[in-house]
Amino acid sequence: MITRVAVVPHPPLLVPELVPGAVESTAPVRDACLAAARDLARQARTWIAVGVADRFSTIGPASCGTFAGFGVDVPVALSSGRQACADTETELPLPALVAGWLRERAGAESVRVELVPVDAAVADCVAAGKGIAASAEAATDREVGLLVLGDGSSRHSSAPPGWPDERAAAFDATVGTALAAADVDALLELDPALATELQAQGRAAWQVLAGFAKAANCLPGWRARLLYSEAPFGVAYHVATWERA
Repeated sequence: MITRVAVVPHPPLLVPELVPGAVESTAPVRDACLAAARDLARQARTWIAVGVADRFSTIGPASCGTFAGFGVDVPVALSSGRQACADTETELPLPALVAGWLRERAGAESVRVELVPVDAAVADCVAAGKGIAASAEAATDREVGLLVLGDGSSRHSSAPPGWPDERAAAFDATVGTALAAADVDALLELDPALATELQAQGRAAWQVLAGFAKAANCLPGWRARLLYSEAPFGVAYHVATWERA
């Protein structure tokens, strides 16, 4: 059963080794993500993560990878005891790398990563969420945590010249408000076409979360806490925790 959810972004800047000249300026979002992950790990040492990619796929907890493609060879393991990654998978997608990085620092045992296409239809996201709810309910012998990874729009006013879009602020304000209130319907109402135009890659992952929440039949609902919702480098990052009320 899943009774707790952590929602985080997945930018490489979360990893201090990748931003040696900007560790301090990136600390607020990093600290919020680590706080959410540690909160999740206190409740559940086994995680399911949801992220976006180019197609539906599953990455099992025995996988390893590295952030070498982002400039520094920081190894990542999706489960404890898998620290030597030299002879295993080294091209994990970014959401899986960040999920593994957070898992290790939060002290969770393992994470399975479910990837959905960034342009997935809302109905397909809901179906994926229902599948996660069903698989977690079947694991009656243990508590499972849900980690949802996705970035907001990359077109905020602090983006490079020529790139900002005036609609980005309202879009991410809606996302932040929905995550703060565990408003499933508001997440489902996010427009995929608008999200694409605003380069908000987290839209599909958030709608998987909404599909899960609807399928989980949690009454009276979820208690939510928004830990961070800013766009410090032109990209919106949202960090939240949900738990069954």
